[in-house]
Amino acid sequence: MKLIIAVVQDKDSNRLSEALINTNFRATKLASTGGFLKAGNSTFLIGTEDDSVDEVLTIIKENCKSREQLVAPISPMGGNADSYVPYPVEVQIGGATVFVLPVEQFEQF
Repeated sequence: MKLIIAVVQDKDSNRLSEALINTNFRATKLASTGGFLKAGNSTFLIGTEDDSVDEVLTIIKENCKSREQLVAPISPMGGNADSYVPYPVEVQIGGATVFVLPVEQFEQF
């Protein structure tokens, strides 16, 4: 058995949740916050048998797309202001960060 932890952008979370439900995969969805952009994320905990991992990963990949977004940089506090760029920077956001972990024991009460 495996535990799949998928951190996805909030814009993709409802689509992923529906896709998992439609394919009979149970998941727990947790609200989380990203460190770099301090934007809202959702973290999915999905327990599945070893032979279903590839199917779950495919569902995640199909429903969590990366995209470009303009972000205003944060001004440096006490740092070197010479390298500070005061205009928005385009960064890639979205997609999914996925961890697949082995599960030694699973209980459901």
